[in-house]
Amino acid sequence: MTRETWATRVGFILAAVGSAVGLGNVWRFPWMTAENGGSAFLAVYLGVVLLVGVPGLLAEFVIGRRANRNPVGALRDLSGSRAWGAAGGIAVVAATVLLSFYSVVGGWILRYFLESIAGLAGAAPYAAEPGAHFSAISFGPSAVAFHLAFLAITGVVVAAGVRRGIEVATKVMMPAIVVLLVALAAWAGTQEGAAAGFAFLLGFDLGTLRANALDLLLPAAGQALFTLSVGAGTMLVYASYVGEDRSLAVDATTIAALNTAVGVLAGLVVFPLLFALEVDPGAGGPGALFVSLAGAFTALPFGNLVAAAFFGVVLLAALSSSISILEIPVAFLVDEFGISRKRAVAGTGALIAVTGTANALRPALFELVAGPVVDNLLALGLLAFLLFAGWTLGDDAVAELRSGAGPIAAALAVPWRYLIGTLLPVFLAFTLLSALGAGRVVGDWGVVGVAVAAVAVAAAVLSRARTRSAV
Repeated sequence: MTRETWATRVGFILAAVGSAVGLGNVWRFPWMTAENGGSAFLAVYLGVVLLVGVPGLLAEFVIGRRANRNPVGALRDLSGSRAWGAAGGIAVVAATVLLSFYSVVGGWILRYFLESIAGLAGAAPYAAEPGAHFSAISFGPSAVAFHLAFLAITGVVVAAGVRRGIEVATKVMMPAIVVLLVALAAWAGTQEGAAAGFAFLLGFDLGTLRANALDLLLPAAGQALFTLSVGAGTMLVYASYVGEDRSLAVDATTIAALNTAVGVLAGLVVFPLLFALEVDPGAGGPGALFVSLAGAFTALPFGNLVAAAFFGVVLLAALSSSISILEIPVAFLVDEFGISRKRAVAGTGALIAVTGTANALRPALFELVAGPVVDNLLALGLLAFLLFAGWTLGDDAVAELRSGAGPIAAALAVPWRYLIGTLLPVFLAFTLLSALGAGRVVGDWGVVGVAVAAVAVAAAVLSRARTRSAV
C-alpha cells in the first residue's frame, strides 16, 4: 500500500499549525491564564514553549520523517525493539483518550455556534441565564448527541485522506481562524474598559512571577504540551507524511510561533470583553468560555453576530485539532494492519463514540480525563520521544535534523540532541512526579533529584542497548 504524502510544504505547515491551534488556544489558554495570574503565567508559558515545546516538536519531527510510520511502527522499526514499539503505543492511547473528551467539548462548541446563528433572528438560548444554560446542556443526552455530531464531522475529513481531506480542510480553516480572530480582537479593543484586559494579559508582573514561578511551572507545562500537540504523536505522524527534505527546525519554530500568536490573539479577544463588562476572568474555569463570555456577548451591541463569529472560530480551531488527533490511531491501523483508511476511521470513531459518551454523561470522569489523565499521558509520551531521539537514535537524530537545514540549525543539532536527552527529560520527569504528589512527600528538590536519577538510569540503559545493537 502506497503511503500518502503532503502535496505542498504550506499544506504540511498549516496542518501542523491547525493541530496545535485548537481548543488549547481558544478554550483552555484564556481560563488557564486567568486562574494562574495573567501575565505572570503567560511569561512562564512562553518560556516553556521555547525551551521545551520547540525541541519536543523537533524530536517528534525527526522520528516521524526518518521512519515514515506511526508512533508504534516508528519506534519499533528504528530501534528494532518491540519494547520501544509498546512505548510508542502510549501515544496512540493518549490520542484516543484525548479525543474522547475533546469531542465532548467540540460538541459544546458546535451547539453554541448553531445557537448563536439561530439567535441572529432573536435571542440566543443562552442569553437569559448563560450559567444555567451551560449546566443544563454540558452533560447528558444532548451532550452525547452533539459529541457524536462533532466526531462525525471529524471522521469525514480524516476518511478523505491526507491530501484531499486534512490538507484541503486546514488550508481553508487556518486563514479563516486568523482573519476572524484579528477582526474580533480589533472590535473588542474598542469596548470601554478593554485596556484593563490588555494589561491583565500583557502587563509584565515581576512580583507575581518571582513569588509563584514554581507553582506556575506545572500548569504552564501542561498547557504548552496540550496546545502544541506534543506527546500524543500528532507531529510525529504528520512528519511521517513529509516526502522531501526540508528544514525541520524552521518548520517547528514557525509552528510554535504561529500557535502562540493565535493563543495570545484569542486572549486579546476574551480578556478585553470580560473586563469591559466587569466579569471576573477567573470565574467559571473550563466553562468560562460558555458562561462568562456567552453572557458577555448578550450585553454587547451586535452581540449575537459577534457570538456567531467567535464560536465559528472556536469550532474551526477545535476541528483542526480533532482531525490531527484522530489521524494518530487511524495511521496506526493503516500502517500496522493494512486496514483501509475508511475502515480505520469507522472503527476508531466507534470506539471514541463510546468512550466520549461516557465522558459526556459523567462530569467527574470528564474532569479526570480532561485534566490529570491527559496531562500525564502527554508528558509521559513526550518523555519517551525525547529519550528515544536523544539516546536510541543519537547521531542518526542529529543527521536527520541537519538534513535540509540551514547552517544555523545544523550547528545547533548536537546541542539539541543533548538537550532532549538530558535536561528536558529531567524537567518532564519532575512535572510527572510533582503531578503525582511526590513533591508533597519529599519536597521539590527531592523530586528533582529523583527525576535526575531516573533519567540518568534510562540514558545509561538506552546508550548500552544502542551499543549492543551497533555491534
